[in-house]
Amino acid sequence: MTFEELHNFQNITTYEKTKEYEASQDIFASLLREVKELSRKKPDACMSAGKVKIVNRVLQNLLTILEGQPDAKYLEILDDDELPQVSDAVLVMVQFESALESFKRRHFKNVHPYGSQWITEDLIDQIREDFEARADEDEDDNKY
Repeated sequence: MTFEELHNFQNITTYEKTKEYEASQDIFASLLREVKELSRKKPDACMSAGKVKIVNRVLQNLLTILEGQPDAKYLEILDDDELPQVSDAVLVMVQFESALESFKRRHFKNVHPYGSQWITEDLIDQIREDFEARADEDEDDNKY
């Protein structure tokens, strides 16, 4: 059996994107909580330029992670020329939250015997090397 027959990895990402995801996820979740709280208090209030700038910095980072993903075409940062209402910012951020969850579902899997892992090019290379080394050992064992 070949490596490709044994492992069918359909969604592969990069190590860099997974590290960026892990670094950004908590910050984004905190921002989303804060903006949701603001929305509960004053949903029609406009966000300040400073808040929009902070949120957009994180959203821009997330766009690089989500580039090429199916749901990325629906994502955009907040308009900083016409400051959005807080409720509109929540709507935009919830779309990002959904896209991030989809990204993780597609790219974070349980891979026996490695456990739950991000499916990256580097991981696939490591699994392939391990597979080929075991195949070589099995071939050597069968010679005798």
